[in-house]
Amino acid sequence: MDSLARENVGAGAGADPGRLPSIRRVGPGAPFRWLDGAMVDLTRAPLPAFLHGLVIALVSAGLTLALLRDWGAFWTVALSCGFVLLAPLRAMGPYETGRLLEAGRRPTVGATFLVRRALRGDVVLLGVGLFALFALWLRAAQIVYGLSTFTLHDTPAQLAAFAFGTAEGRTMLAVGSAVGAVFGLVTFAAVVVAAPMLLDARVGVFAAVATSVRATIANFWPLMLWAALIVALVALCAVTGFLPMVIVFPWLGLASWRAYREMVAADGMLAPEAGLPADGGPDPAPTAP
Repeated sequence: MDSLARENVGAGAGADPGRLPSIRRVGPGAPFRWLDGAMVDLTRAPLPAFLHGLVIALVSAGLTLALLRDWGAFWTVALSCGFVLLAPLRAMGPYETGRLLEAGRRPTVGATFLVRRALRGDVVLLGVGLFALFALWLRAAQIVYGLSTFTLHDTPAQLAAFAFGTAEGRTMLAVGSAVGAVFGLVTFAAVVVAAPMLLDARVGVFAAVATSVRATIANFWPLMLWAALIVALVALCAVTGFLPMVIVFPWLGLASWRAYREMVAADGMLAPEAGLPADGGPDPAPTAP
């Protein structure tokens, strides 16, 4: 990643602020390379990374227990799936950790828990868009569930028995999975690059989303594998009480930063942002880890 940092530093002087950055194509094994590099990053900044993971694990477990107690199994599943749509915004800390590591700097807990670069209107606009998709997903899930049964299942065992043991339940699973896949694909394409890209203060939300969609189109199958790996790892965390989230959340966040940096070239509107510190002040040239 240090070569990408040097390239980003050298590209800023003549950059055209009105031009979107170029998109690089990656190979089918790229997601595994991102995960491998992110595991190395975890060992280089363990404290801020694992603290992020611990907070997300505790919040996820607490919300799940509260939803099961007060809302029943269906709403717990629907809301949990919907929360995945909001995950990119919760990963600003790991993105910042990856950015600082790439720039040859040491991430601190303070810099990665309060990411000053994320405190701006464009990030808020992206969040509003994700919340709108989240609300639409909840309404769609409610419609599919309501058309499938008149019974509100209170426990996961009751919901599983209905979903897998009845014809109506299996139809609900098929239709719900198809609808969820559409929402997931739209969200993933819009934010897979846009969320980490917005750490560059000179990039607007519309340019970031456009770049994200272009990157998804250019690298469709590698990114579908990446999405499948994310879903599988998050599902593993969910069925094991969210304890693995302590590692999985920062691991995926750091890998997502690497995915962004590998797919988006350091031209166009992207200048030497990767070489600046968390507060946007001056910084020496990046050094190799």
